[in-house]
Amino acid sequence: MSTKQFIALLSSHVAGDEDQFMSIALQVAAQEARNGNSVDAEKLKRLVQRMRERGTNPPKGQSVIPLARPRGELQELVQSSYPKTSLDSMVLADGVRTRLNRVVRQQSERALLRNHGQVPATHLLLVGPPGTGKTMTASALAGELHLPLFTVRLDALFSRFFGETAGKLRLLFDQVAKTRAVYLLDEFDAMGSSRGDTNDVGEIRRVLNSVLTFMEEPNATDSLVVAATNHPEILDKALARRFDEIVEYDVPDHQAARAILVRRLGRLKMTAKAWAEVASATEGLSQGELVRAADTVVKDAILGGTETLSVLALRAALSDRVAFKGRLNVYR
Repeated sequence: MSTKQFIALLSSHVAGDEDQFMSIALQVAAQEARNGNSVDAEKLKRLVQRMRERGTNPPKGQSVIPLARPRGELQELVQSSYPKTSLDSMVLADGVRTRLNRVVRQQSERALLRNHGQVPATHLLLVGPPGTGKTMTASALAGELHLPLFTVRLDALFSRFFGETAGKLRLLFDQVAKTRAVYLLDEFDAMGSSRGDTNDVGEIRRVLNSVLTFMEEPNATDSLVVAATNHPEILDKALARRFDEIVEYDVPDHQAARAILVRRLGRLKMTAKAWAEVASATEGLSQGELVRAADTVVKDAILGGTETLSVLALRAALSDRVAFKGRLNVYR
């Protein structure tokens, strides 16, 4: 540990800034790992984890203090939130739920895995059409793990000068190593497109190479990096192989569509007869589109002062979503 790091460590302790104290300790752990001192690095990480667990399980009557907030230049690159969403609140295909529960369990029991020479899944790629629940999944994972969610703003990340973009990427991945959280990289294909793409330019190729390099670095805090894309076919294959889990989403089948509508309609009870009349109108709609259709009906019912579901209104709202989706496809 350098003198500068030692002074910063003591200063944060004197100031009572536990978050900064742990961040510096993890910087030291990452440095030790890079220097080949893996045993000391693991000891440091385990001690920091014990401190975090103590902070997320406060004595009765005390509230949990948020673990981290972006500071300085990082504030321009990420948006922070502290979701309370859970996986149980989502309607997911069985295969998707199994994969996500596995990630949560590995993250929750990462100390046990490391004691046996294994590491938890830390890089997750979500692929599928828009509106199928990828972004909500990142919130649910953060909620399940009681971690902050940092959503990376790609518009702020990219610069026309490669040196600036590389510097921002370095800042982002340093944050991943220092502060445990869930990091969402939405529309990941913007930075991970294939190097053989006919529209490829030197800048994107250099960014991709930087991302490949950063993803090979040790994840000192067991942060969870969640990348989401609607276009997996254009992702660079070398980059796709860096992910521990690839989870594929699709539009819901009739059973899942019904579950989504029932949950979203709430007090507006949907009978079996009502479902039979609207089922065909849900074909091909994503989770997001079903939610918006249901919300339209609920709002109209509130303003109309009724607690009875109008099957005609629901079918019309669903048909509107289908028509709107068709128009979008034409515009493309």
